[in-house]
Amino acid sequence: MKYLLLFTGILFSVLLNAQGSFEIYALKYAVLKAPTPVSNWVNNGPEKDSVSISFHFWLIKSPEGKNILVDAGCRIDLSNAIDFGLTDYERPDSVLLRLGIPADAVSDIIISHPHWDHIDGLPLFPGATVWMQKEDYTYYTGEAWQKPVKPGGIAPRNVEFLLQLNMAGKLKLADGDNKEIIKGITVFTGSRHTYNSQYVVVQSGVNKVVIASDNIWIYYNLHKMLPPPSYGTMNAAGYIKNMQRMKTQASKPQYILPGHDDAMFKKFPAINERIIRIL
Repeated sequence: MKYLLLFTGILFSVLLNAQGSFEIYALKYAVLKAPTPVSNWVNNGPEKDSVSISFHFWLIKSPEGKNILVDAGCRIDLSNAIDFGLTDYERPDSVLLRLGIPADAVSDIIISHPHWDHIDGLPLFPGATVWMQKEDYTYYTGEAWQKPVKPGGIAPRNVEFLLQLNMAGKLKLADGDNKEIIKGITVFTGSRHTYNSQYVVVQSGVNKVVIASDNIWIYYNLHKMLPPPSYGTMNAAGYIKNMQRMKTQASKPQYILPGHDDAMFKKFPAINERIIRIL
């Protein structure tokens, strides 16, 4: 019996690896000039402790040779970027070119949520099909603008571009939680960083990597199981529940990747000063 179980385990591992391995990279396009208090990013977090903040996106290279981005960064002329004080900026398509990948070689972009620092760079990759959550798209191209208080973090020019993508047939809408949108790549919802933000799980052979993006702002959120302040989520309990789920999904703890913690760039092998390789 034990030999049968051993054989079954080996066969399962072989089958997983036979699915093909992805390469995953994180690419930094900007930082904040100085560390900021942890309390800016974590509800009831310590004001005396600080965290270095980076702005980044991810590249997933599929076994079939596709170049897939998770998020797209921003362009520096956007007023939001200027007001936020981004420094050490390099345009996202230029950062990607450091890996020898031109912008027109990007096949797909998975948008975790439609905040300016994640989607303003979409026009830099004109050949890509864009994936986002249906409820996020519907809300931010419609109802959000009917309210007395306009949605924070949403740039009008980005909304207009999403509408253009949709009319051009280049926008794909994932409808809800646990949806495999590309072979080996599944999106999950529930954190409600925006109306219905999503995070990405990549099954690469026996490894599973969770690209949380802003569904985990910084490592402190994850390690202490604390949500962001009220401006960082519409559902604090859901945010925590999803972090707990991510811990069960990643094959190793270090494979849970937050949206803005610059410490991530010290945890993996560096390709250069802006790029690390996760897998």
